[in-house]
Order: sequence, then structure tokens, then C-alpha cells
Amino acid sequence: MHRGAAMSRIIAGAAGGTPLVSVPGSLTRPTTDRVKEALFSRLDAFEVVGDARVLDLYAGSGSLGVESASRGAESVDLVEFDAKASEVCQRNADLVNTVARRKVVSVHRSKVESFLERTGEAVRWDLVFLDPPYPLDEPALAAVLAKLAQHLAEGAVVVVERSSRTPEPGWPDGMERFAERKYGETRLWFAEPGVEGPEPDAAAQPAPEPEDQPGDYAGD
Repeated sequence: MHRGAAMSRIIAGAAGGTPLVSVPGSLTRPTTDRVKEALFSRLDAFEVVGDARVLDLYAGSGSLGVESASRGAESVDLVEFDAKASEVCQRNADLVNTVARRKVVSVHRSKVESFLERTGEAVRWDLVFLDPPYPLDEPALAAVLAKLAQHLAEGAVVVVERSSRTPEPGWPDGMERFAERKYGETRLWFAEPGVEGPEPDAAAQPAPEPEDQPGDYAGD
């Protein structure tokens, strides 16, 4: 969930520079523009935003999802249960949809778990953001990631935003961490679909790892 009523904006793309509506009160934690700019710089390098099917879970104001839409995503689903936050999501979605002259961004007022459970088996996303509220414990987050793993397209990227003081998420079968980055009190974890099955032979020679590309670990 994205916190505070700090003014944010769409950074780049067709709607670049457009101010975003913020969620009133202090129940949501917004991704700062500094972190958002760094995040999308990395995603642009991975070439996963343009024409992507994007899912923004615990969307808050929808900042990450609408940024993706502005940068050329094919479709964006914002999932937020809180009534005030979902209304803000809709207002920000309308801003981008107006610029795009079509409905790129859709808002779903729903609990994340329920949304994933009723999503059809054939539905796949190319880019997924999760910014859960800090009180969400690690087992609950792991359960969400396990449900999400069934809906990742080949080559998908998953970004989990957490406090820098929380441990690494528990990745389910079918999902692997390939990078992480820390920005002040925020830590971003990057994951991708993994190969399910037994662990590789410990004696096998590991392949060289190109730096900081999807499919390879690039921790701090």
C-alpha cells in the first residue's frame, strides 16, 4: 500500500509531469518520486514496461501502475481494497486514460488474495508491483506470492517494495529473486519466474552471471 499525502506526479511518458491525486490521511505509504524514478530506470533497462500487461497490488494511489501506463504499458490493473484509496486510484486512472484516449488502466476494489483467487488460470501479467502495508507479515506475503506465481508470463518481472528493516520475502516455487536495491528506508526486491523442480547438482559449475539483468542476481 502506497503512505502519506505527499504530492507525487507521473514522471515520464505520454502523461509525464501530470500531478497525481494522493490518498488523504496517513494509512497509505506512497512510493517517493525518487524511488519511482530509480525503479523505472531499471525497468526500462530490462525492457519490460512497453506493451506490458501490468498488475499493481496494494495499489494505494495507483502511482506505479499509472506510471507504467504513461510509459506505454498495454494494460494496467490496480487492486486496492481501501475505499478512499480505490477512489483515488480511479481518479488517477482517469487522468491517464484521458491522455491515452482509451481505457488502459482498470481499478479493482478488492482484497489482493480474493482478486488472485478469482483470476482465471489463463490470465498472465508481464510486470507486477507489490507494495504491501508494513503490518502484513511474511507468511501472508509469501501466500500472496504463491498465488501470484501462477499468473506470471514468460520473462515477467515482479517488484516487491518493503521496509529496509524487513527480511527478504519468502519466494514460492516458480519464482526467483534476481536483484535487490535499497533506497533509504525502502528496499526493492526483483523476482522472475523460476524453474520448478529439484535443486541443481551442487557440484555443477555455475554459469557466469552478466551484471544486473533479469535472470541474474544483482544484490547490494
